[in-house]
Amino acid sequence: MNLQNSTMYDRLSQIDPLDRGGEKTLDVHGILAAFRRRLKLFVIVAAAVFAVTALITLQQTPKYTAMARIVIDQRKQATVIKDQEVVSNLPAESSAVDTEVEILRSRSIAERVAGDINLFQAKSEAKKTPSLFRSLLGYILPSVNKAPDPQIERETLVDEILDGLDVARAGDTYMIDVSYSARDPARAALLANSFAKEYIIDQIDSRYNLTQQASEWLSGRLAALRKQADEADAAVQSYKAANNLVAAQGSTIAEQEVSGLNQQLALARAELAEKEARLSTARGQLKRGSTGEDLGAALDSPVIQQLRQQRAVISQKAADLEGRYGDRHPDLLKSRRELIDLDAQIHSEVTRIISNLEAQVEVARQHAGSIVGSLSQTRNQLSGNARASVRLNELQRNLDSTSAVYQSFLDRYKQASAQVGMQQSDARVVSAAKIPTSPSSPRVGLNFALGFIIALLLGVGAVVIAEMFDTGLSAPDDIELELGVPALAVIPSLESVLPTANDEAEILSPEKYVVKYPLSQFAESFRSLRAAIRMCRAGKKTKLVAITSSVMDEGKTTTAIALIRIAALAGDRALLVDCDLRHRGVNIMLPEEREAGLVELLSGTATLADVIVHDVESGADILPLGRSPFTPRDLLASDAMQEVLGQLSKSYDLVILDTPPVLAVSDTRGFVDKVDAVVVLARWSKTPRKVIQQTLRVLHSSGAYIAGVALSRADYKQLSAYGSDGSDYYYNDYSSKPSA
Repeated sequence: MNLQNSTMYDRLSQIDPLDRGGEKTLDVHGILAAFRRRLKLFVIVAAAVFAVTALITLQQTPKYTAMARIVIDQRKQATVIKDQEVVSNLPAESSAVDTEVEILRSRSIAERVAGDINLFQAKSEAKKTPSLFRSLLGYILPSVNKAPDPQIERETLVDEILDGLDVARAGDTYMIDVSYSARDPARAALLANSFAKEYIIDQIDSRYNLTQQASEWLSGRLAALRKQADEADAAVQSYKAANNLVAAQGSTIAEQEVSGLNQQLALARAELAEKEARLSTARGQLKRGSTGEDLGAALDSPVIQQLRQQRAVISQKAADLEGRYGDRHPDLLKSRRELIDLDAQIHSEVTRIISNLEAQVEVARQHAGSIVGSLSQTRNQLSGNARASVRLNELQRNLDSTSAVYQSFLDRYKQASAQVGMQQSDARVVSAAKIPTSPSSPRVGLNFALGFIIALLLGVGAVVIAEMFDTGLSAPDDIELELGVPALAVIPSLESVLPTANDEAEILSPEKYVVKYPLSQFAESFRSLRAAIRMCRAGKKTKLVAITSSVMDEGKTTTAIALIRIAALAGDRALLVDCDLRHRGVNIMLPEEREAGLVELLSGTATLADVIVHDVESGADILPLGRSPFTPRDLLASDAMQEVLGQLSKSYDLVILDTPPVLAVSDTRGFVDKVDAVVVLARWSKTPRKVIQQTLRVLHSSGAYIAGVALSRADYKQLSAYGSDGSDYYYNDYSSKPSA
């Protein structure tokens, strides 16, 4: 494999097999070049868009916009209904103002506005007087005069009113701008002010209705709650009476009795303890040998006190007698007997006191026991009352809750009743709409400026889209950069290089044109191709050249004929071989149909001298196909074909083989490795890149030496827009007319 083919193979191997049709990547230079060649498309699209914009702008009916401004105040009132505040203070949130904006845009406000300015009636009056056209049409189509549905007309009018309305919040403030656009400036101001006014009236009406509804609902609710409270109170009192739960000073009688008995029992036990202590003390003193005179109870006894006084007196007397008269004195003995008698009396009184203390203790003990019995009975009664109080407490809680709800609703009813007729709006008009003096739309200057910008953008977009969807090759640079093979030449279409539309050359075919006008721009392109072919293999003369293409209709046969004639006119011994067994396009050069040709030569039924035809116009030789060229045998890939090519290479300076399209049939693949070079033709800006890439891959895999790619049927009038710097593109500056 030679160096050129190796480089081409490396380039092809880097091409993505999933390449989407060889889409272009436009850089800055590519976009500028695209504008040069797509200038007409750009101008058409941009002019059309700008014209449409101007037409629409100039045909629009002028409209006037009037604006009223409303400010939303914090609400001061609150109406309570069903345990909730339905009209509360306006929160300092953006959503609250946005809600008011949507209310202003509502259909209910629009209907109020229409009714306020009698639009419904005016529209109905207008319908009563049909136009002349409508009257005439009614004779043909009676359904036209049928009375329309009033509801539909009403909805339609509301829609028309809303079409001109624009409500927007002024920044982040509590200001709302109500704008209305109409053809009549006075109507615009009237409707803007009407919307603002009806919005405020709607707020007042809604507040009044809510307050009235709250008052009515609370009134009915109060009657039911009052009845429930009375029934709950009656149930409590009846249950108390039935279960002896009558209370005084906050507690039941049983509770009061228990409290009193507890106090009495405490006192009785204290008294019993005191008396038992006295009795126990007295007994203790007696056991210790006391005569009882020093007992606490005895000390308090007046009898003992008197007896002790008498004893003291007698004892004093006895002491005097004993000191004066001795122990046996009768008075002394008498005094002693009196002392004994007094002691007996004192002892008897002490015994009586002890007995009295014992009686008091027993009485106190019995009294305390009686109180304990009464307390036990009362406690049993209290326990029964406690069990009955569970139900009583439930009834009492029901009464309390019912009374609380009733009192709450009573307070709210009083508040709602006080608010009826005192409603105020949450908004006020701070700036009424004035009649506008200049139209707000259409904005001619702005529309023209935007139309111009949009026209430019769409024009650019059209150019970019056209370029992105242009999958063909348009310049030699495309071939070298994207395919990695040399760009041999750009062959123009004959129509694009004719100097004038009425020139006689216009009626000539391309293969005849190069003979008649050998110095023309068209002929020069084939000389460029011939020169490129001769220099495609450094150090080796190129004689056998196959001209092929990817598909049909790419100018392959025309190029082969014109190229062979240019070579013959230049003095080469040139031969054109028709290898396209299915098309036989070279036969147009023959004066008449030939019976034998290439197939017969390869089959051995004819000699080379029998099939060669001389072209009188150029001096070239032609090896055509016979009348019946197609054969199922693969003659083009046979050894006979190789022998013929070797013989022709020795006899001619240049042998051009017009081969079938590579992707259409497989004939070309069988012998391309036997020629010196293969020239691939691609139709200018037509043949997709991926098709040419596939063709190059097939030829490379068949062992062909690919000289390069030539663009055919190019439009020279547009070619300069692609930025090519090939010298053949400046031929117009050298010769403006074809020369014979």
